[in-house]
Amino acid sequence: MGSYIPATGEERKAMLASLGLTSEEELFRVVPEKVRVHELNLPHGLSEMETARKVSALAEKNVRFRSVFRGAGAYRHYIPSIVKTVTSKEDFVTAYTPYQAEISQGVLQSIFEYQTQICELTGMDVSNASVYDGAVAAAEAVLMCLERRKNGVILAGTVDPQVREVVETYCESRNVPVTVLPVSSGATAVEDLRAALSDDTACLYVQSPNYYGVLEDMDALVSAAHEAGARVVMGANPISLGLLKTPGEYEADIAVGEGQPLGMPLGFGGPYLGFMACRKELMRRLPGRIVGETVDGEGRRAFVLTLQAREQHIRREKASSNICSNEALCAMTASVYLAAMGPQGLRRAAENSAAHAHYLAAELARIPGFGLRHEGREFFHEFLTGCPVDPELLCRELAKKGILGGLPVEGGILWCCTELCSKNDMDELVTAIREVCAQ
Repeated sequence: MGSYIPATGEERKAMLASLGLTSEEELFRVVPEKVRVHELNLPHGLSEMETARKVSALAEKNVRFRSVFRGAGAYRHYIPSIVKTVTSKEDFVTAYTPYQAEISQGVLQSIFEYQTQICELTGMDVSNASVYDGAVAAAEAVLMCLERRKNGVILAGTVDPQVREVVETYCESRNVPVTVLPVSSGATAVEDLRAALSDDTACLYVQSPNYYGVLEDMDALVSAAHEAGARVVMGANPISLGLLKTPGEYEADIAVGEGQPLGMPLGFGGPYLGFMACRKELMRRLPGRIVGETVDGEGRRAFVLTLQAREQHIRREKASSNICSNEALCAMTASVYLAAMGPQGLRRAAENSAAHAHYLAAELARIPGFGLRHEGREFFHEFLTGCPVDPELLCRELAKKGILGGLPVEGGILWCCTELCSKNDMDELVTAIREVCAQ
């Protein structure tokens, strides 16, 4: 890596202008003003110990929720301590793949192991070395499906709204028409899909469990899309794949998703991880990097960086994808997490998450107005309920009690449970909701 050269004032202005901004302050407008610190205002001449003590006291003002019932794309799971122990080693944190990638055999092996695990997890034949996040993975997968005479894209209306926006942005820049299917009781109706399919349809992107936590009828949706000659990109929660059928078992063509649940803690926007895997016939369309296994001149096991289009680096205007890197440290984190959990551990995490969510849904249903919005639909570990009071108000009151409530959605609340939500946590939540509703 070259030395860091700070941008000049004019360069910063140009970059801001390209984003439609006039000041660097606007970059942080998503952060509430009341939680922003413009300067620490520490006294001069403090020793290191005194400074650490004062900064620690300031940090104690941060709110840490005792229990979390919010998901919607970012999930709080238990992370075995071995994950951080391994990935925090300096050799991994500071690793950088040189232009002659084969020099870095350790980095390449870690990526190869990750690819192998993603293939096992999704039931697919080939995985790339990862991309920036789950939304980018979905958008790149959609572009993989485009043909000269087939360039229409169908999105299930039940996918994560943020993912949908990214896919639509990618497609808009390439003049690719996008059709968004209506939501039918929290899921996608196969009749609506059949009505939208045409000879121009290149692919369907559908997420299961979907944004509302509901399990889509993937068998019917995949069958309908394939009958029309369209490919299927399936978005999946990686933890759910420890319990539910894989995209490969559903005969989807490409599997994508957000890898954050695989050992990465919650953070304000990341860093996260997009995983991508596909069937062998689509291998050469995968964007980014793929690490392969071979032997060296002495017959020893070795790894190579392979199947990466040069256009992604030097002829970008002709490239099918401009991704030429990957989330190596995040991919290693996912790999270490999966190795530490093993198939049985992953299944237990998925089973406990689902069991906790179904227990909470039943308990909330006892409170008037908090019944399931999608009654009769199977769900994994997220579900949408009604809310007889202002959802935002309810969440603020819960926050005062150290509880991060669900996400206010469409006049209701989208709740989430993982293996970290104990029965005491859930009972405390129900009691707190009753108290707020009684006010």
